[in-house]
Amino acid sequence: MKDNEPTLNSIEDYNTLKGSKKRVVWTVILAGLLIGSLFVGAKIYYGEANDTIHVQDPIVKVPVK
Repeated sequence: MKDNEPTLNSIEDYNTLKGSKKRVVWTVILAGLLIGSLFVGAKIYYGEANDTIHVQDPIVKVPVK
């Protein structure tokens, strides 16, 4: 393993990232935030699903077989 590659052993590895690697990290973070905000916006705009099917007959006894 190369010495200049980041590892999962410490959080300080991010501080040593430079150039394109740091841009990749920020791109992934921003893409995640953008996708998350799109899902939240769609949920707010379209609201909850109201296509539920109401069943009038309650199940009294469930057969064993």
